[in-house]
Amino acid sequence: MATPPRTDIVLYTSGTPNGQKASITLEELGVHYDVKNIEISKNVQKESRFLKINPNGRIPAIVDRTPASNGKAKEKRIFESGALMLYLCQRYDPENRLNYTFDTDEYWEVVEWLIWMQSGLGPMQASNHFYRYAPEKIEYGIKRYQTETKRLYQVLEDRLGEQAGTDGAGGPWIVGDRMTIADIANFCWVNWAEWAGVDVKPFKLLNQWLDRINERPAVKRGLDVPEPFTMKEKLKSKEGEEEYAKHHSQWVMKGQEADQKKHG
Repeated sequence: MATPPRTDIVLYTSGTPNGQKASITLEELGVHYDVKNIEISKNVQKESRFLKINPNGRIPAIVDRTPASNGKAKEKRIFESGALMLYLCQRYDPENRLNYTFDTDEYWEVVEWLIWMQSGLGPMQASNHFYRYAPEKIEYGIKRYQTETKRLYQVLEDRLGEQAGTDGAGGPWIVGDRMTIADIANFCWVNWAEWAGVDVKPFKLLNQWLDRINERPAVKRGLDVPEPFTMKEKLKSKEGEEEYAKHHSQWVMKGQEADQKKHG
């Protein structure tokens, strides 16, 4: 295996599913990066200095100052987790450890499942805000998004079933014979199932896939960026669950109120 190049990358992130996509990808690729903890509870992502990196005011984002192969200085910003993952593989994964060769069938399948997550699983599971944070418990909102999250989990379950027999090392995986950024992106949301109030255990293959990925050393390191990942432990008890919801709902509601004042 080739030695990864010495990189000059700064990751701007927070301990969320989207942030963990970026840090896990970086850890799996084994490239050097520095971390800037963007405290979204304090709305740091809306400050002008960060908006210059991501005008949408969301994490994660990177600034890559790794010199070009000819030694010439360069600087590239990348925001949106899906774009960031594709960029990192294109630049720093010549052996295709986390993706496939450009324009092969497998490459486009990875892109399909990455975009499927970005447009489906991520926003639908995130909408379980109605279950976890909303000041009013609206039954329609809770049932709507928990049911849709379960439907999307079933899509992944069926896909993993289709992949049985083509699983390569330790699979099945979403695409081909290895874990790719399609797996990482989807994992980072399924791994937060408890937050959404959804049980993964009825989905046998998905649960096994989740366990396999959680056991990878690089994934463990990536989950703890920029700070230790404690959500699962906190949600094991009713007391911890209430404390977690209270803490996070306060800043979520405060941020929503600020947006309503500005854009309402």
